[in-house]
Amino acid sequence: MDSTKQLETEKISKLLWIYAWPAVISQVISSVYNICDRVFLGQYVGAFAIAGLAITLPIMNIIHAFGSLVGAGSSARMSIVLGRKDVRWAEKILGNSLLLTFFFGFIFVAGGYLFMNPILHAFGASEQTIAYAREYMYIVLPGMFFVTLTFNLCGLMRATGYPTKAMLILAGGAILNILLDALFIIGLDWGIAGAAWATTISMFISSIFSVVHFIPSSHHSRPATKPNRFNFRRPVVNASHAMPSGGSSSALPGQSSEAFICFRRHAWAPKMYIFRNILAIGISPFSMNVAGCAVVALLNSQLIRYGGDLAVGANGIVNSAIMILLMFFLGICQGMQPIAGYNYGAGHQHRLKEIYILTMQVTLAIAFLGLAVAMIFPESIIRCFTTDDDLVAIAIPALRYLTVFCPLIGYTVVNSQFFQSIDSPWIAIVTSLSRQVLFLIPMIFIVPSLCERLGYDGLTGVWLSCTISDLLGATLSTILLLTQLKVFRPGYVAPERKPRRERGPKPEKQ
Repeated sequence: MDSTKQLETEKISKLLWIYAWPAVISQVISSVYNICDRVFLGQYVGAFAIAGLAITLPIMNIIHAFGSLVGAGSSARMSIVLGRKDVRWAEKILGNSLLLTFFFGFIFVAGGYLFMNPILHAFGASEQTIAYAREYMYIVLPGMFFVTLTFNLCGLMRATGYPTKAMLILAGGAILNILLDALFIIGLDWGIAGAAWATTISMFISSIFSVVHFIPSSHHSRPATKPNRFNFRRPVVNASHAMPSGGSSSALPGQSSEAFICFRRHAWAPKMYIFRNILAIGISPFSMNVAGCAVVALLNSQLIRYGGDLAVGANGIVNSAIMILLMFFLGICQGMQPIAGYNYGAGHQHRLKEIYILTMQVTLAIAFLGLAVAMIFPESIIRCFTTDDDLVAIAIPALRYLTVFCPLIGYTVVNSQFFQSIDSPWIAIVTSLSRQVLFLIPMIFIVPSLCERLGYDGLTGVWLSCTISDLLGATLSTILLLTQLKVFRPGYVAPERKPRRERGPKPEKQ
């Protein structure tokens, strides 16, 4: 069953709901599982265990960045190709994305084991914490491969019309991780090794479910195809392909139990143009994740300089609160991506414009609600994380400075994700990095110094630099959006991204 057919026929608002709510739930549950890891270790193992885990987090973030490089790129490319009704090309993307996942997974697992101690020392491990960090890394490194594999395949599930199933796999893995944390850390007293085993086992099980989804069943037959003069088998989009006998024409994406994009023998042949297509789109979230690690280090150094350790703690609290909003932004954008990518590839400009506007409206509504709550109840929010009065006093103005342009953050996130969906990777990269690299890095050095010269607090200058960066990032995002308005014009045709010898006749307009 072609589970993506509804992407070009169903009402846009209904599609966004169907695709967005599972992604939002997955984001929320995943963040809860990360918090639970720290709670279990802090309550039942000790402070050095948390410190050891904290040392491994930048390493995990880098591995996740490479996972997003493949996962985001392959899912965005898959949506565009399915919009062109090219099932064979979509199957090649599935196979080649797994080849890239295995390639990066091997590098990180092998490199991690070979250079474990130098890597941990480079990220700040001390004699007291390195034992915890090393024990955790030895167990969790293979688990990180399963994490990237699961996230990649779940992204492809959403792209092929199974958002609810992707959510169930991700959420199920996170919930299993929490239960295993309790069993291994509290029940069996395995310490930090228990947290590592919980992550590895839960993600291994999730990856099995993800892989099984794309394995063709014994009764699953390929759709009718016909050859053409390019010796290229192009799928015939007809009633028998779109709906199996006994199927309901009202079925929506995510309701079918059988994937129509499956592992095929031809899909495992490495294709450099597919690698390039995947990596070109995926480089945007990858760059954002890697840059985020570097920016955090620079920002923390400035916070310590102007406000001490409490300022770093305040920034951590505020970022945890903002992360809740960002999870909603990213979940909604993950729901938008397959809809926008499919209709971009299919040449349905009016539906592409409609999904962009609706996604922006929903995101901005949530952003303004979050802004109102942050401005009216800042102390209540901060005290959810700490009872220390000195820390609360520093975090309250920080929360206001960092959320005052929250709608602009949401606006920039939507634009960045939209640029990925319409195959504009370099525009997406600039948009993603504008706030964190182009503007925030110079601002965190210029603004605090300028504030002190004018007689103001340097710490206020650090917070203000984040606010200014949000404004400048949104401004640049608007300028870049204006350069891409051509994709909304009737008759615009998405460019091909494969060698001419493998191109068949252009898909017919429907």
